[in-house]
Amino acid sequence: MDSGGGTLLVISAHAADFVWRAGGAIALYGSRGCRARVLCLSYGERGESEKLWKEPGISLDQVKKVRRKEAEQAAGALGAEIRFFDAGDYPLVRTAELIDDLVQEFRQVQPTVVLTHSFSDPYNGDHGETNRLALDARVYAQAAGYPSDAKKLGAPPVFLFEPHQTEMCEFKPQVLLDITPVFDLKRKAMECMAAQEHLWDYYTSVAKRRGTQAVRNSGKSGVKYAEAYQRVYPQVTDVLS
Repeated sequence: MDSGGGTLLVISAHAADFVWRAGGAIALYGSRGCRARVLCLSYGERGESEKLWKEPGISLDQVKKVRRKEAEQAAGALGAEIRFFDAGDYPLVRTAELIDDLVQEFRQVQPTVVLTHSFSDPYNGDHGETNRLALDARVYAQAAGYPSDAKKLGAPPVFLFEPHQTEMCEFKPQVLLDITPVFDLKRKAMECMAAQEHLWDYYTSVAKRRGTQAVRNSGKSGVKYAEAYQRVYPQVTDVLS
């Protein structure tokens, strides 16, 4: 995440997932002159827009438009690009077209770091499906024989961001990322997601707790807010740190 180098690719099941779970990482990349790109597979129009569905006479298309606008504003606040696939939610269904779109994104963007959902979420199958789509697309993008006009992918590390109910998803916080310098940007992005206002303070609290744990694990007293991540593949290094 050095200034001017590297690309962060974030694969999000729904319109707000990237904000709650990885908004700090995205803002850090942007603040350091790096590229951050969010792939939003669905708007979360069926399963994560309950507040909107309480409005009399609202339609599916209207819900999508609201969630899209919110996500665009949030991505702008974080300094990220965003692409919407409109693949549908509840359920989010794997298709050959969706897989190919993701592979081509990997090939064209050539990310240096990838963020996506945890392996499992018993409360939301879309999250686990997005994890599988992201990991499969990464592997396919590495294959020399996969048809594409762009060069094949190297081996960018993949980090899983923290799910809503951590313990139920068997998530292990192996990395604590200090987001203190950009937390105000994350909070601003969260407040763009008006359809899920009930989560603003929840994820502020999560960031504070992870910040406390980061101090304990690093001795760096200046950490106030953090995000938790789990690695998918081993770290390759010649120094243990």
